[in-house]
Amino acid sequence: MTAEELGLPMAVPAMDLPARVTIHEVGARDGLQNEKATVPTPVKAQFIRRLADAGLTTIEATSFVHPKWVPQLADAEQLFPLVSDLPVALPVLVPNQRGLDRALVLGARRVAVFASATESFAKANLNRTVDEALAMFEPVVRRAKDERMQVRGYLSMCFGDPWEGPVPVHQVVRVSKALMDLGCDELSLGDTIGVATPGHVLDLLSELNEEGVPTSAIGVHFHDTYGQALANTLAALQHGVTTIDASAGGLGGCPYAKSATGNLATEDLVWMLRGLGIDTGVDLGRLTATSAWMADRLGRPSPSRTVRALSHKDSEGSKTSEDPKDSEDSHKER
Repeated sequence: MTAEELGLPMAVPAMDLPARVTIHEVGARDGLQNEKATVPTPVKAQFIRRLADAGLTTIEATSFVHPKWVPQLADAEQLFPLVSDLPVALPVLVPNQRGLDRALVLGARRVAVFASATESFAKANLNRTVDEALAMFEPVVRRAKDERMQVRGYLSMCFGDPWEGPVPVHQVVRVSKALMDLGCDELSLGDTIGVATPGHVLDLLSELNEEGVPTSAIGVHFHDTYGQALANTLAALQHGVTTIDASAGGLGGCPYAKSATGNLATEDLVWMLRGLGIDTGVDLGRLTATSAWMADRLGRPSPSRTVRALSHKDSEGSKTSEDPKDSEDSHKER
């Protein structure tokens, strides 16, 4: 029997946690942009459609950056029309006004800009200082708001930087407030190299609140480099955060920060939230099947522990129910 058929995980709600969480799925963008090989456009489109079918309502589709910088996402103009009919939010990244122009032509309604809390990463990622990057985003955000688009502000290196080490909380708060002052509707706090710990998360969230950034406008984006992503997520939930970024199958990293490993796996997140009695609207079985499907196309196992566990159990179940004399033919059909 599958875990779901057995009623696992058992839901044991904890006090003072949100009743529902919105998962901001980043696998199709943040996940695939870090792949060495370029995934074919039809496969990307099918991936996004399968994620939507699994119940995810916000799926980051692609990035309108120059192909020179992120060649894996050079097909943004070809991909977006293949999924734009889906009844889900499809945010896209736009680094500048040119990127926003391209997104508008295709009918995108949600965009994101991406800043850095540190000078080193701003230089590596955008070839600008922190303040120069904010100045570049100002007309982009203003025009997007004029077009009645929803704007998200990504902030990288909120907890540590591979060149600078620890990042002072006040430094992160300053750039966070600057993004909100530009007109961003939502802020995503990125633990780009996965060094955050729960106390650090709570401290940053509290400081942001004290400086006027409401918890309702904050999302969190954790990487699992040191196995802390779920612990950090739980800390954010305890603070009242209800938007969690995650990547199907744990895909992704950051092409400009080599120590950045995979994102928090969406399946691992859903498993924990289900155990806490928190609603996500996600069908874990369909999501797991989707990540296993994509892992096959990438030619390697999924790094998600939940995908591995559930896929293994499903495989065991199919083996025990299979007629031995049909096993060879069945394997060929699969």
